[in-house]
Amino acid sequence: MKVILTQDVKGQGKKDQIIDVSDGYARNFLLPEKLAIPADAKALNEVKNKEASIKHKIEVETAQAKEIAAKLESILVKLVCKSGADGKLYGSVTSKDVADALEAQHKITIDKKKINIASAIKAYGKYELDVKLYTDVVGKINLLVSDK
Repeated sequence: MKVILTQDVKGQGKKDQIIDVSDGYARNFLLPEKLAIPADAKALNEVKNKEASIKHKIEVETAQAKEIAAKLESILVKLVCKSGADGKLYGSVTSKDVADALEAQHKITIDKKKINIASAIKAYGKYELDVKLYTDVVGKINLLVSDK
């Protein structure tokens, strides 16, 4: 009997997977425990529609991430920081500082957790930071840290 799993079942498969099990196992365990539903035409159609919807959503989000990555490479984010007499910054530039400056200057919202600062920024200069926008989509932020 073909069934569509409504939850993960150990040893059988993952949610929304279509599996072939014995009639007794389906009638006596999977169906009464609401772990699966019979794989009729309506249910199969719903699964196909759900898969198509998820695939479309992923394509749209990837396209948006690539668009944002292209925007990020063409802009410069400027941070003004104070420093001591030796030119070292008080503290360091964090990903939150970069995200806030990006939002304020260019109206692009990026989660601070997605901004990757390889080593602490503790001096004035120009830096290039990686931003993980989506799976397999990485953008670059050009950052200028200055005193004015």
